[in-house]
Amino acid sequence: MTAVSLAIVGEAVRGSKRPDEVQLIQRLVRGEQGAWDGFVERFSSVIYGAVVKTLRRSGRDLEESSDVAQDVFVRLCNKDFRLLRQYDPSRSALTTWLTIISTSTTIDHLRRQKPTTALEDVSEDVGAVEQQLRYKVRIPGGLLSPRQSLILKLLYDKDMDVTEIAEVLDIDPQTVRSTHHKALIKLRGHFKKSDF
Repeated sequence: MTAVSLAIVGEAVRGSKRPDEVQLIQRLVRGEQGAWDGFVERFSSVIYGAVVKTLRRSGRDLEESSDVAQDVFVRLCNKDFRLLRQYDPSRSALTTWLTIISTSTTIDHLRRQKPTTALEDVSEDVGAVEQQLRYKVRIPGGLLSPRQSLILKLLYDKDMDVTEIAEVLDIDPQTVRSTHHKALIKLRGHFKKSDF
């Protein structure tokens, strides 16, 4: 971390209602011994709790909760703690932010899971119905931004998940989700006005 960015984070600490959380992140980024252990000890229950809650809501088995929680920790320390550096104490408590990251990671995990139904157990009629329902929606030019169009294409045409798109475009997964959401709002508004 450069001296300038340490100074900016230092300003955030002085102006923040959560100086201990920002200081902990500063210690992690600087690589201070014991900082990671302290972080894990302090926030593992928050992360694990969010993972379990999301898995339960989806009706999934909780056996995978430890693996998903581990994925959250890996995400947090990837690329020299890039994600942790993005935490803004003026917007939320660190526990709230970690809950959002944990929930998002769990949802990404669930999306990557393959269906467990054997091919021979699926009715032949299912494929025929799917083929009849598929059609292309024509989106008027200029309605969506280039980034929105690209993200929709990667999600729906290329069948990529949010994490894959974020890695390909070198952006945060939350940016992918937000862009997707804004594009859908624009599309709903457009098609609601038309005779579609």
